Amino acid sequence: MDWGTELWDQYDIIEKHTQSGLELVEKYVKFVKERTEIEQNYAKQLRNLSKKYNQKRSGKDEPECRLSSYQSFLDILNEMNDYAGQRELIAENMMMNICIDLTKYLQELKQERKTYLMEAKKAQQSLESTYKQLDGSKKRFEREWREAERAAQYAEKTDQDINATKADVEKAKQQAHMRAHVAEECKNDYAAQLQKYNKEQNQFYFNDMPLIFNKLQDLDERRVRKVAQGYILFSDTEKHVMPIIGKCLEGITKAGTNVNERNDSMVVIEQNKSGFERPADVDFEDYSQGINRASSDSSLGTPKGPMELLGKNRNKNFWLFSKKSKLSPSTLPPFSTPPAPSPANGPPSPKFGRDPLSYCLKEINKTVKPRISSFRTLRRSPTVTEDFAHLPPEQRRKKLQQKLEEICKELQKEVDQSEALGKMKDVYEKNPQMGDPASLASQINQTSQNIERLRGELNKYETWLAEAGGRGDTLRYKSHTFNNNGAHDVLSPDGAHSDESTPDPSQAIYAEFDDDFEDDELTAPIGKCTAMYSFPGASEGTISMQEGEVLAVVEEDKGDGWTRVRRNNGDEGYIPTSYVTISINK
Repeated sequence: MDWGTELWDQYDIIEKHTQSGLELVEKYVKFVKERTEIEQNYAKQLRNLSKKYNQKRSGKDEPECRLSSYQSFLDILNEMNDYAGQRELIAENMMMNICIDLTKYLQELKQERKTYLMEAKKAQQSLESTYKQLDGSKKRFEREWREAERAAQYAEKTDQDINATKADVEKAKQQAHMRAHVAEECKNDYAAQLQKYNKEQNQFYFNDMPLIFNKLQDLDERRVRKVAQGYILFSDTEKHVMPIIGKCLEGITKAGTNVNERNDSMVVIEQNKSGFERPADVDFEDYSQGINRASSDSSLGTPKGPMELLGKNRNKNFWLFSKKSKLSPSTLPPFSTPPAPSPANGPPSPKFGRDPLSYCLKEINKTVKPRISSFRTLRRSPTVTEDFAHLPPEQRRKKLQQKLEEICKELQKEVDQSEALGKMKDVYEKNPQMGDPASLASQINQTSQNIERLRGELNKYETWLAEAGGRGDTLRYKSHTFNNNGAHDVLSPDGAHSDESTPDPSQAIYAEFDDDFEDDELTAPIGKCTAMYSFPGASEGTISMQEGEVLAVVEEDKGDGWTRVRRNNGDEGYIPTSYVTISINK
């Protein structure tokens, strides 16, 4: 069944129906666009949320950075960032595969429908024009027939009139004959127009309009199929990234299972243990026996640490267990000497009264109270020293080792720069048109000064580390010094010259220059990646890839969910980070 047969007389209905179908496509496109805006806003909010809680720390050695719970939280933030990238990909694919495609298809349908409607209107106008001709010939035939009939009656009347002359009778008969002849011609013309109209009408209702209606039916069915595909794509677009979203959620679950409370406790211990020994028991001193208090190292009159202050300050918070930082014993000021005791075997002083022990405690408290305030003052504002002597022994060793590693990295960087400057100077001397060797003198001099300064700091911190009981074997670098001619000598870590031959002058003068600078135009890859999923790369700046394809990584993901890669043929572009497994060169 088709429209041309069943709906041959429903032109207005078909026109309205096809217009309604096109409006449905427009409405669906608008719906998908708003969905993509929601996805983009959602992804943007997720990225901002991840960025808000993943701010870079100002310090490189924040204590919580080594805790598994903290690391797992960072992993969750990274997974949420990847999840946001998948939401962006959903929006992009919906926009490309549904909105843009359907909009283009809709314009084609509108133009095609307009063409069919114009053909139908043209055929209808032609039929109406033929009908007007038919109606005109019919009216003319009717008019002429009436005139011929009146002329025939007049001729007959004139023929019967006895008063009419023969000439009048003859004229009336000629007029009647002429009118009859005109009426006959109009009759023939009317018959011809009627035949023509019937033929065109038959063509219009049985051929032209059914063909146009069937074309409109085909157009409408194609429109329905296309919009149905758009409905399916609406779901398939999200299903396509569901495995990756699932991996993001699995990554969040894995981050939770990776939390190790016991390991976190050990990290806290390692980061905060002071290395001090626990205080020994306080000796009992029996004042009733007249013991010389000055002869005991642990007497109440000569307190050595905070434990001795508990006697008169039991109701106050003990600072050793407070949240503020600890001080090593070496940074504490010496306590003042208590008043000299009475002779061991002498009589008690009258000041003791009836309770000599109470008097002794009061005297001790007088000397202890001032020391408590000064002790707390030091605890609140410890003096930070360059050698970290203000820290407990264990923490001091860690800080010194960390500082040594930083100096070594900076020193290695300066050494590499010095070596590169030396090579450039060699190239300039061998090939003056490429540059002036003297222009590098200031840079070489500055680099040499930086190397000497860093060596001094390195030696200083190694000495302090040795004093703290650590190992000073962190120096691992190659250093170079330059003579006035630009030639460089390799130094061993202890500063002794090692044997290294100078470059062979027979080699091309551009060899070393090219080795150092040929990668300026083409960035060297920093690793490689393997595609877990296929990616079409339809957007500008992206590159397509197939599942299992191996690509070189040129630039790591900077937090936006995209990684820059390069093929063997030199093509570069961005791909979703979550679509690949990345291996960075160490």
